[in-house]
Amino acid sequence: MYPLLPGHPTRPAHRPVLLVIAHGSRDPRHAETVHALVRRVRSLRPGLRVETAFLDFDAATVPGVLERLAAEGVRDVVALPLLLTRAFHAKADIPAVLRGAPAGLRIRTAAVLGPSPLLMAALEQRLYEAGLDPADKSSTGVVLASAGSSDPEAIAVIADIAREWRHTGWCAVRPAFASASLPRTEDAVRALRAEPGVRRVAVAPYVLAPGFLPDRIARGAAGADVLADVLGPAPTVARLLVRRYDEAHVCGTRPTAPLARTPALA
Repeated sequence: MYPLLPGHPTRPAHRPVLLVIAHGSRDPRHAETVHALVRRVRSLRPGLRVETAFLDFDAATVPGVLERLAAEGVRDVVALPLLLTRAFHAKADIPAVLRGAPAGLRIRTAAVLGPSPLLMAALEQRLYEAGLDPADKSSTGVVLASAGSSDPEAIAVIADIAREWRHTGWCAVRPAFASASLPRTEDAVRALRAEPGVRRVAVAPYVLAPGFLPDRIARGAAGADVLADVLGPAPTVARLLVRRYDEAHVCGTRPTAPLARTPALA
């Protein structure tokens, strides 16, 4: 629900535009998947204006979209990083590009998507769509395969997610990384094969859209029994975007300063 304006018990407060900021890729599947996710967000929140921009490799650049919004008279924007961890893009690239926003725009920056139970639900949904059954959990080892990062905070978050996910009933869960960090997906698959009680190995890509690094994850999963799809426009991912928007809109503390952030609540 949106907050109500003081003195107007039935009229909702002004809703800022939601600007989803994706990384971008030369691979056209990346943008197609991002746009599919945004369409699902629009279906969840009719009446909310949702725009999409990319940090790189796409004509819909962040500065260009912000300029267009300002020219149309938009004054309030929630910028939502379409990122799973708070690594370099969230800490440096996105704040830097938002600092160049037109002066008339008030921008709140939402938290990155992860970690969240909704992402864990999306990962499991993708595994079941790939052929696993909930009854398989206790005998299945899962590789939580992320893109990778040189940021220690992001790496620690992935390791924490793997540990917590194992407690939901999987026989074993190991993190893996497609770049910057080790182990690689194929190494984690081999390690799981040697773990007691593991009868099958599944790879769950902890990535949002197809591209170069997700393809590397897929190649590394050649020795696994199951390879799930990327998270993409999963219903729970779309719900998470709406949640992050609401958190920033209702709880956000920055109407003007570009670097302020809102806390990740789930």
